[in-house]
Amino acid sequence: MTDQPLTQVLQQHLRFARRTQPAQAAVLIAITDELDPKVLLTRRSLYLNNHAGEVSFPGGKRNPNDTSNIVVALREAQEETALNPFDVQLLGDLPMQRARNGMLVKPVVGLIPPSVELIAQPTEIDRIFFASLQNLMEAPATPYEVRYAKQSLYFPSLRVENEVVWGLTARMLITLFTYGLKYDKEWPLLLNSPTFSRTTWHKNKNT
Repeated sequence: MTDQPLTQVLQQHLRFARRTQPAQAAVLIAITDELDPKVLLTRRSLYLNNHAGEVSFPGGKRNPNDTSNIVVALREAQEETALNPFDVQLLGDLPMQRARNGMLVKPVVGLIPPSVELIAQPTEIDRIFFASLQNLMEAPATPYEVRYAKQSLYFPSLRVENEVVWGLTARMLITLFTYGLKYDKEWPLLLNSPTFSRTTWHKNKNT
């Protein structure tokens, strides 16, 4: 890493791909434009059918009238958090990711004002919060238990702002570090056991 502000590094390295396929869903990785930039995150409602209670970026499925992955990301962010699309300075996108259900998801990255006012859409979002980009980069991977067919698998996760970030959202953050900040964070596919850390977080896997 250099001594440059992280937002400047992101602006130097991120671009939109010249050719990109329409994704089935898209998310907005919104980062505050300030000296200590922070990443906008949400905790999904416990009443949702998919990924209930999980930490995620604002985003969702493509609508038939959405003309691009960018439109999907901005529309969903506005619907879920009341983020004005005109407050987003788009920087670029990241490689397509595949969710647990097989859906292809496109991450779109942009800067937002640090003083932006947001409102959680109550049927979809339980909480809106911000996590320091620097802290996310430096946070150690913590094992997070997921039950598969009566067996325990331990996935790497990050604990930020009293929340657990794992799965697709965590993988997108790692990709952001790699492509946008040229920072390679060690991130194994699985961890062997909870002895990796004193704290193990748990989730029952239903999907």
